[in-house]
Amino acid sequence: MAARVAYRRIYEESSPQDGRRVLVDRVWPRGVKKEDAHLDEWLRDVAPSTELRRWYGHEPSRFTEFRRRYLAELRDAEHREAAGHLRDLAAGGGLTLLTATKDVDHSQAAVLAEWLGDSKR
Repeated sequence: MAARVAYRRIYEESSPQDGRRVLVDRVWPRGVKKEDAHLDEWLRDVAPSTELRRWYGHEPSRFTEFRRRYLAELRDAEHREAAGHLRDLAAGGGLTLLTATKDVDHSQAAVLAEWLGDSKR
């Protein structure tokens, strides 16, 4: 049975059901103190490249193309090690991916959660 991988905003209260909490944003979220974040890890190297993030601009109409490009990035040399580490974390039990993005269903956290649950990767 695959481990549960959830995603949500870092601004929400932490929960015992979160399992390991990993921030998957490249930049630290505004207004969040590191000591109050209740993170197990900040895995910034798994986040989309700055170029991709700027191109996407959190525009839902671009999400399908963003998803395609981001999945390709996860296989490149810059992302490969961090992506593998994230897979290892997911295999170890419950995992919650955190992002500051307002629209979490159209974010890299959503793409990663789906990717981690895909047995064909």
